Amino acid sequence: MSKKVLIIEDNNDIRENVVEILELAGYAVFEADNGKTGVDLALKNLPDIILCDIMMPELDGYGVLYMLNKNPATAATPFIFLTAKAERLDLRKGMEMGADDYLTKPFDDMDLLNAIESRLKKKELQQNFYSKSLDRLNNLIAKNDGFNELKKIISERKARQFKKNQVIYYDGDKGNGLYLVVTGKVKTIKLAEDGRELMTGIFNDDDYLGVNALLSNEPYSDTATALEDSTLCLIPKDQLEQLLNLYPEVAREFIKILANNIREKEDQLLQLAYHSVRKRMAEAMMRLYKQQPGGAEGFKITREDLAAMAGMATETVSRTLSDFKDEGLIDKKGSLITVINPEKLAKMKN
Repeated sequence: MSKKVLIIEDNNDIRENVVEILELAGYAVFEADNGKTGVDLALKNLPDIILCDIMMPELDGYGVLYMLNKNPATAATPFIFLTAKAERLDLRKGMEMGADDYLTKPFDDMDLLNAIESRLKKKELQQNFYSKSLDRLNNLIAKNDGFNELKKIISERKARQFKKNQVIYYDGDKGNGLYLVVTGKVKTIKLAEDGRELMTGIFNDDDYLGVNALLSNEPYSDTATALEDSTLCLIPKDQLEQLLNLYPEVAREFIKILANNIREKEDQLLQLAYHSVRKRMAEAMMRLYKQQPGGAEGFKITREDLAAMAGMATETVSRTLSDFKDEGLIDKKGSLITVINPEKLAKMKN
């Protein structure tokens, strides 16, 4: 059965050219010359992927994406913006709203077809990511209605891809929900007045981001950035609040996560205040060592991220890592660090 593509574009020449290319490639194509018609066609035909111009009269591309994200039937549909503007502000706004990709006009036939095929393949992979992640949720707590409902909410949401170093949210942004790390690794940082970073956390598969903002009903208190290519699922705030009110066991579990976060930050403050450079670096090494997946050769992290994690200058990081390598505690090749003697690192004297 042919995959269904919806193209929403007010320029007749561009729209007709795209329709012709996609039909020749074997897709079933629906077309709309404005945003309102496009939303109607999307809800009626439930396409597998949507291509949408940004600058349109009446209802622009952002409005179309907003309307479709509100509807459960279309919220998970891959969405590609077509734009003549490649400004950073447009890119950030579209990605924050949940767009999956951009095509900057003019684009050629292969750019178009490759973008569509890539997004459709990623959607299939996301289904596998979800099934694994949802299965692991069963290990979190015994079966009950509240967690079954949470699993249902997550399974209905669209996963978003974040490239390495891409910002997920900024310190001070409105807390619009809870992020679940499906695959990948994410860091959170606080920025000091002098511009230095302090890493407040590293999050791996099945970890939740933004619990503090959700429970306190305040903006995000740090900036979250992908440490590597990652897949995240955003669970909307309004759905979560209903869930927390209906199912106390879910609320209790998130309170536990919040309590653990607070305890980790208290430990971090104690280390920064009283521990030597060597002990802080050893503790950072052990934290990363314990978080690496089983069978991994080591972990990759930049000097800058290590400095932010241990609260020291990058030059100090380099010197300390060289000392640890000379002492046979670690091995280092580029940004790949392998812990050779975890016992000695764990017992590092202050």
